[in-house]
This record gives sequence, structure tokens and C-alpha cells, in this order.
Amino acid sequence: MWIEKLARLGYGTKGIVYGIIGVLAVLAAFSTGGKTTDTKGALHTIAAQPFGSFLIALVAIGMAGYALWRLVQAVVDLDNKGDDAEGIGSRLGYATSGIIYGSLALTAAKLAFSFGGGSGGKSKEDWTAQLLQQPFGPWLVGTVGSIIIGVGFYRLYQAYKIKFRKKLDLSQVSQEQENWLVTISRVGIAARGIIFVMTGFFIIQAARQFDPNEVRGLDGILQTLAQQPYGKLLLGLVAVGLVAYGAYMWVQALYRQINVS
Repeated sequence: MWIEKLARLGYGTKGIVYGIIGVLAVLAAFSTGGKTTDTKGALHTIAAQPFGSFLIALVAIGMAGYALWRLVQAVVDLDNKGDDAEGIGSRLGYATSGIIYGSLALTAAKLAFSFGGGSGGKSKEDWTAQLLQQPFGPWLVGTVGSIIIGVGFYRLYQAYKIKFRKKLDLSQVSQEQENWLVTISRVGIAARGIIFVMTGFFIIQAARQFDPNEVRGLDGILQTLAQQPYGKLLLGLVAVGLVAYGAYMWVQALYRQINVS
């Protein structure tokens, strides 16, 4: 079915984007070129390659497919999350993910047709500043940060308990291959969880200090890690984790059970 094909294309495309982010960060950690960047920076890196317009157009289609898949998950509830508080929270998360990756698809499309994608570097600071100006603004921002930290810890729990395994059909691979795929997936999910926890921490800092510039996106978090004692080691570990997360997305693309009936 077309939605399943779009979903698998979307997972694979997301894997490529995060793989690029991770590889660039690994190279930066070992001082062999590379740089810390985020998802939009990865799109610009792809667009700058030979045949970049064609490649980024494919990425735009893939990101659009992933965004649509997430929205379908939210509305139709293909994963049977239900209508209780936990289920609604999960489905809202799917919808939020769909909106975010829809925006990335639009950025990629603009790059493909040479309209400029924009760096988007101040977007997080902008929405934080707007929220801080609202009644109870710091509390609102702090709540957002706490939710993101909660998501991060849940990702770590998923990695520890291997909760993602039940959604995969690995019947066609050997036991050794399955063990490798599960291990790489656990590392990737854990790295993503750490990124979420750090993101939420910086958002709470912005709320406490009433300063939207405290907010850090993925690029800022990687730079912060690099500036710590043993920064290259910390950056390298998280970077490898992001590469593993990209590989996990490919595991999803190839082996995820997608029920669209």
C-alpha cells in the first residue's frame, strides 16, 4: 500500500539525515574535518554535493513521506495507542513529529528548487521568547522542557527494555544478525534519549533565567559537549550514537511491521 511505501522511504531518509549528522560530528571529534550540525545543516550538506538538487529532492519526498506517516499514526491510531491519557500523549507526539518533519520536507524542497532553505537557527529561540512573554510564560517554557526530558528518559527506558523489538519482523535474519541489529538500535535510541534530556535541560534553563538564548538545538548540544572536559570523547560517543540512530531508522525502514489495513 502506498502509505507503507512512504513510511519506509521516510524512515530510510531520516536515517540518512541523522547518519550525516553523526558522521560529521565524529569527524569533528577526531579533528579530521567535519562539523557539528543539526537536521537542517545536514540538508544543506546534501544539497552541496554533486547532483545535490536531485539528491535533496529525493530527501524532500522522503521527509514528506515520514511526516505523512506520523500524522496518519496520530489520526488513525495504527499502533493502537488508544484514547487514554498515555495513548493521547503518544499520538500528540506523532503529530508533533509529523509537523516538524513536514517543515524539514519544505526546507529540502526549497533547497532542491534553489529557493533557499534558511538556516532556521533562531527558530527555537523565537518560540521560547514568545512563550516567555505570555502569562505564566516561564512556567509554560519549563513545562515544555520537563516534557522533553520525560520523552528522553522514556527513550532510554525503551533502549534498556528493548521495547522497540516487538514492532520489528526479524524472522528473515539470522540470530547473530538480529543481535547486531538490536544492539545498534539500542545504542541509537539511547543516544537520541540523551539528546532529548539535554534539550529539555536547556529549555528549563531558559525558563529559569528568562533568557531564550539558553535554548540549544542539536547543533548547540553537540557544541556544548565538545566544550566540556574530555569534550572530544563525549562528542565522539554521542556522534557514534547518532550514526547508530540513523542505522536504527534503516532497521525500521526494512523490518518494521506496518499495519495499514
